[in-house]
Amino acid sequence: MVEEEELFSQRKILFLSIVIAVFLALVPLLTKRNDLINILILIFLYICLAQSWNILGGYAGQVSLGHAAFFGLGAITTRFLWVWGYPFFLAFLIGGVVAVFFALIIGHPALRLKGIYFAIGTLGLGQILKITIGNVLPTVADLPGDYIATYNLIPRYYLFLILAGITVAAVYWISHSKLGLGMVAVREDEEAAKASGVNTFRQKMIALVISTFFAGLAGGAFAFYHVSYYHDLPFSPTWTFDALLITFVGGVGTIVGPVVGAFFYAIFKELFVRTFPQLHVFIFGVLFIVVVLLLPGGLVEMAGRIRRLLTAKKAATST
Repeated sequence: MVEEEELFSQRKILFLSIVIAVFLALVPLLTKRNDLINILILIFLYICLAQSWNILGGYAGQVSLGHAAFFGLGAITTRFLWVWGYPFFLAFLIGGVVAVFFALIIGHPALRLKGIYFAIGTLGLGQILKITIGNVLPTVADLPGDYIATYNLIPRYYLFLILAGITVAAVYWISHSKLGLGMVAVREDEEAAKASGVNTFRQKMIALVISTFFAGLAGGAFAFYHVSYYHDLPFSPTWTFDALLITFVGGVGTIVGPVVGAFFYAIFKELFVRTFPQLHVFIFGVLFIVVVLLLPGGLVEMAGRIRRLLTAKKAATST
């Protein structure tokens, strides 16, 4: 009976996901409002960033504060290769590979660190890259005139939509795989996992590789979307903390959490920026503290509590 209910629930989620995906794919055909298209692109970007961080931080338990480094590497690699004449999708994939290559270089020493030391170490690496890029390339990354003349928002929309869908699918696969179980074991108790025969370093390294690959792809999509920005902008720690905040608000270590958090964060950020332009950062900081203290499982946990409460109330009423 329990297995049948679980199977029914999975089918319902799959059907709902397909309906939402089809609707989002039809949005550019249903509206000509560029502001709506842009806010959806921002949401998809946040989903990609948050889900990529969630793989390493939520499932493997390695709280990285240098996620922006991989996002930036993907962006700068894709931008340069694309502008130099390489096909965009080749440049896009190479951007993800370059992010992984850097992760492999720093992964061996960084993953030997634990807890707060790993977080501080990754933050330091991210800041080193940002400062270096800012000094070496202090100029603006403008698109050439012929690229601007042929600029079209719709292909960017579909790129972000597809990438967001792939990252969610990847997290779903991880959460239902043996690999994901190994990551969760490391997250819950690394010493116990090691004693049980789990190669904890291997699990963390795989999580780092997958996480950084998607972060690099997200950076590549960012470079394809923006016409002009400073080269060091994608390396800003803002991208790291946005991903972290979105994941915790939605529900860290869950599939749906970063998606819910991305919608919540993008919409309310836009609202707060317009309403309280000087205080929106402070408001989100307070919100993050409240969520961590009162709802460590995020909005997904809150929804689960409400659902269980309603179920219990319904059962009590029927009896």
